[in-house]
Amino acid sequence: MYRVLIMDDEPEIRQGLRLKADFAALGLSVTGEAGNGMEAMERLASQAVDIVITDMNMPVMNGVSFLDDCRRLYPELKLVVITGYEDFHYAKAAIRNQARDYLLKPVAADELTAVLQKLKDELDQERNDRDRQAVNEWRLSQYYKEMKEHFLVQLVKEEVEPVHALKERAALFELDGWDLTEVRFVTAGLRERAGEAAAVPEPGHGKGSALPERTPGKLRLPFELLTREFAGSSGERCQVLRDPSYPGLVHFILQDALTDMDRFCAELAECVAAHLGFKPVIGYSSSKLGFLRWKEGYLESLLAWNLSENAAQPPAEGRSEPGLVLTEELTRTLRRLLIQGEWDAFGQSIRQELQQAFSQSRSCLVKLIFQLCLLVDGAGAEAADVNIQSQELWLYPETVHKLDSVDKAGQFLLERAASVYRMMQGAGDAEDSIIRTATQYIDSNYMYDLNLTQLARRFNYNSSYFSELFKAKVGRSFMVYLTDIRMAQATHLLLTTTLNLWDIAELTGFSNASYFSSRFKKMYGTSPSDFRQHPPEKFSSQQPKK
Repeated sequence: MYRVLIMDDEPEIRQGLRLKADFAALGLSVTGEAGNGMEAMERLASQAVDIVITDMNMPVMNGVSFLDDCRRLYPELKLVVITGYEDFHYAKAAIRNQARDYLLKPVAADELTAVLQKLKDELDQERNDRDRQAVNEWRLSQYYKEMKEHFLVQLVKEEVEPVHALKERAALFELDGWDLTEVRFVTAGLRERAGEAAAVPEPGHGKGSALPERTPGKLRLPFELLTREFAGSSGERCQVLRDPSYPGLVHFILQDALTDMDRFCAELAECVAAHLGFKPVIGYSSSKLGFLRWKEGYLESLLAWNLSENAAQPPAEGRSEPGLVLTEELTRTLRRLLIQGEWDAFGQSIRQELQQAFSQSRSCLVKLIFQLCLLVDGAGAEAADVNIQSQELWLYPETVHKLDSVDKAGQFLLERAASVYRMMQGAGDAEDSIIRTATQYIDSNYMYDLNLTQLARRFNYNSSYFSELFKAKVGRSFMVYLTDIRMAQATHLLLTTTLNLWDIAELTGFSNASYFSSRFKKMYGTSPSDFRQHPPEKFSSQQPKK
């Protein structure tokens, strides 16, 4: 509700003004009264006020001086002048200080109500304008771009949350309707080959001059910046993302009906070659409809890139190869077996999948190898910050092409998993690794609708046992840890953005702004709004105070 201050030297008139209008019904609240201008200025300095209803003829500080000071110190205040003196001097002062209305005593109830309704509408419009400006500023910020790309990466790599929740979050990042739009995934990268360095003519020199040290690997950053700029020219029909696990590749999500894929790929290749001197390799998927199929499209474009020399065609329309994506249940099982070092069961499971893929096609086998490598490397990165340069498979595709049998592929994957497991063991025992993985998962996904049952299922644990294990290893319960992470991020947004409480609550995973505000006040002893206006001098948002 908007706050109103009534100023008049006669208490009976102040009380009469309170009774002449239904302030609550108008969305207004009378938060204070003042008997003169000095008292009113003191109230304005100590509390937020939106509307001031003031008399002009008062002791200590008359209405003209009060209006002058309000105009200078509080230019956004809405001022309503009420006086019994039909004096042009007062009217002129009111106009000069942009009073919203000039009313004569005795004020009629319907006249006061009409003026207050008009001011309330103006305040609503100004608030909406500020909110839109804040949202626009946020959408232009680097933080928004990073959050949006993180959301896209989660969509194409992780087990996703319920579709209705995905749609709500997609709307926050201006992806409304993308779930109902057919899309294609495009993967682009500069391919490296082991022991091969491309020679690029040096500017100003002849064809014989070369810079042998200039290789695709050293051009990853300019390649990424260039492709992002190119994607920007496609407008709203194109989204771009980079998977941190594979820094040499950039991925595009394109609305199929609005895109000529052959032309897009050709123009992208021409742009990169003209600026960097290397022709990129580009692969793309067939059309996919719905967020739940984006992971399939992402993997399909990766495979198309890997099997291509210049531009890969997708599978024939309408054809779908079996075993395209590992099931969520199998993914959870393999992740747990790997983290716990249960090699017999792990080896038996992957050999069974490899045998099935091998019996279907060479393409299926290659695709499955990539998926299993993603799983192994991802588990290592989550559990112990292990980095074994998994991108080498994509940048040097001949490595995986040598794995032309189930035995070779199975041995390669077991050795890779064992290497990851040994590094994980260096960081602690199996249960430590699982809890470390769980906390890192929470740290990266706090903005989603997380719950203990979902997290326990991710590692094939009983939820009750997992709850006790989590508390024993972390020193806090799952819900306390999750709330602390969310609250730390919320305080960061309060201090560094102008987003309103509803947006902050949604971005940090709280169900609504009211619940967020009550939790915030309980933790920090102050409301989010007061905290934003008067933050502690040495406040750290890493962990909230208990």
